[in-house]
This record gives sequence, C-alpha cells and structure tokens, in this order.
Amino acid sequence: MEDYNKIINSLQIRFIKARNINILKPVTIENNYEVENHLILVKSGEIRFGKEKEQAKQGDVIFIPSGGPTSISYGSGKPTVLSKDDFLSNKNRFLKSFDKAPSTEEHYSYVAFDVRAFDSVNFFSSLDIPPFKIEENYKLAGLIENVNDEALGKVPGRDRIVKVLTENMTIELIRYIINNNLFVEKIVINSTYFKDPRLLELFTFIKENLSENLSNRTLAGVANVSEDYIGQYFKMLMGINPQDYVEYQRMEAAVNLLRTSRKSIRDIGKEVGYKDTAYFCRRFKTMFGIPAGKMRKRESLMNI
Repeated sequence: MEDYNKIINSLQIRFIKARNINILKPVTIENNYEVENHLILVKSGEIRFGKEKEQAKQGDVIFIPSGGPTSISYGSGKPTVLSKDDFLSNKNRFLKSFDKAPSTEEHYSYVAFDVRAFDSVNFFSSLDIPPFKIEENYKLAGLIENVNDEALGKVPGRDRIVKVLTENMTIELIRYIINNNLFVEKIVINSTYFKDPRLLELFTFIKENLSENLSNRTLAGVANVSEDYIGQYFKMLMGINPQDYVEYQRMEAAVNLLRTSRKSIRDIGKEVGYKDTAYFCRRFKTMFGIPAGKMRKRESLMNI
C-alpha cells in the first residue's frame, strides 16, 4: 500500500478535453493512436476496440492509454473502415459533438487526460498496458459525466473543479486496476524508477534537453554508468531502450508545440531535436498515423 500511495502522490494529472459525441454512422479506425489517455463512457449503442474487437455497451467504460495504436469501432452495424489519416479528413460524416442537448442516436462521452510521474514519465504508457473495459463502475462513470458537465459549462471556478474531478477520476481508475489485480506486476516493476535517483535524473535531463544530442554516450554520462551499460540499465527499468524513450518524448513535445504555438513545422522539428525536417515529418507520421500539419489542423478546429 505504501508503494501505491507513493506512486499516486508522484503523479501530475492534467485535464485535456471532454466531449459528448453522437455516432452518425458506424466507423472503424484502424491503428488509432491517441496522444492522451482516454476514458470513454458508452451512453447508447456500442463501441468495439482492440485486436479482438471487444464489445462495450451502454454503461461500460473503456480505458484507452496513450502511446500505442489500437483499433476502435464506433456504432452498431457494418462500419466503414478508415485509417486515422482518412478518418480525420472525414470525421464529421461519422461523429458529431454535442453539449447537453438530448440525443436519440448512439452516443458516448469521453475525457482525455495526461498523467505523468515526476512531471516526466507518461505513467500509463510506461506500464505498456492494452486498452480494457470496465463494467458496472458507477462511480467512475459518474465522474466522467461530471467532468463533461463541468467542462462544458461556463460558470465561475469551472477550471478548478474540472482539475479536481479529473484527479479523482484518475485515482479511481488506478484503484480499479489495483483492486482487480490488473497489470499489478507491471506497476511493481515500473515503480522501480521511483526509487532510483539516477533514472529520475535521466528523465529530467532528457525533458530539459530535447533539442540537444541525447546519444547513449550523453545519457551514460548523466547516469554515471558506462556507454555499453546504459541501454541495458534503462531497458531493465523502463522496458524500452533509451533512444525509443527519447523519440517518444520528442514527439510528445512536438504535439504540444503544434497545439499551443504558431511555430513552423520546421522550427518545431529543430526545437525537439530533429535537424532534418523531412525525417521529422516521416517519423511523426509513422508514430501518430497522420502528418504533423494535419495534427495542427485538427487541434485548431473544435475537434472530437
């Protein structure tokens, strides 16, 4: 219990957005990549997800962790199958957001949120867990609805209430994982970095120096281990090699800059460590399934 409390207390939880969505036509998005964690509450109809096309129906909650591709199908009936890129170009044909208006169509609500340990490590992504379904958890379902209601309102104190509700929602999700013995071994293994100051120093150094040379030799110097050992050391604790972690951090930073700045894609690539803009664009599309320019366009609209 002490370790779990230590993990939870280290987390920085940030609300991203919340929406209520009508399903206009059934659609499947193959290799859908989410930059943030998503909790989806099925209000009417069905949603299928994952390799096995697991079904979630009214009242079920789906958790989709950030950082990995998954297949997701909205609506009952035979769906149109699209890539992420094609879906973003045609999404208004299939899904439409609404506020508190009554909906007679299949619909769902979701909350997108970010969770980081020590403001550096993407917590759920570091556990390498797949999407999963939560049944009959009325408290979690209620929190998702409350976040949506508050986020879509225009009342004093909204942002503060949304922050508190999102933190409550995230802790309830973690409690569900622990109480149902889901991925507990991965949590225990990954909690190692909460006790290793060298790894925490590496996380901070990488975050603060994304535009610099972050070779294994550089990282080995920060951790005070040999260049030959740094890859083994990092993978033993994190489950991935250090250069994959560095690229993921760079791409997350690039997404944030695309959302929050007017900098050119060339300048954003340089700022996160890519001198070659064409290579940056190729890696971005490989990771997220859409070009960097389309990511910016999506974020500039009222997105779903």
